[in-house]
Amino acid sequence: MKIDFEKNNGLVPVIIQDSRTQQVLMLGYMNEEALEKTEKEGIVTFFSRSKNRLWTKGEESGNFLTVKKISIDCDQDTLLIQAVPKNTVCHTGSFSCFGEKDNKGFLYELEAKIADRIDSKTEGSYTYSLYQRGINKMAQKVGEEAVELVIEAKDNNDVLFKNEAADLLYHFLILLKAKGFSMQDIEGILRSRDQ
Repeated sequence: MKIDFEKNNGLVPVIIQDSRTQQVLMLGYMNEEALEKTEKEGIVTFFSRSKNRLWTKGEESGNFLTVKKISIDCDQDTLLIQAVPKNTVCHTGSFSCFGEKDNKGFLYELEAKIADRIDSKTEGSYTYSLYQRGINKMAQKVGEEAVELVIEAKDNNDVLFKNEAADLLYHFLILLKAKGFSMQDIEGILRSRDQ
């Protein structure tokens, strides 16, 4: 499918969505040149109607939007760009032009933080130190946390049960990263079973 720039005098609306949490971040406009630049560089560039020029989001603030996926709507006159924001998106300082972070996306933020600690080789980080110990140790830790969760499930202490569930989930995310998978991969499997 090819985007139809002629419908709106050479501009198309572009919805920016956080690729990890699916939260809508902002709306901008692109002309053909802005789209080509965005596709080439992997960083979102708009056509600014107020500046009357191409404008790369974050060119002054450093809060770039790294492109993960570009989709065209059914009428071929609107784009949806899934991206990873470097920091806040809105010029007001808010995370999104539509408000603050959506809490339902926290697990994806946590997954990204775990990945960053591992990829950056963050010294002194528990996450990175566990990762350095190898797959066997990470898998063992997931097993230990699972057993502790089962034990707490048999008792009536809700606080301990929830804490063990959090520990299990955290260590599972480390193991997923080490195996080269993501929560989206697991979601895909669960969605395929939803029949």
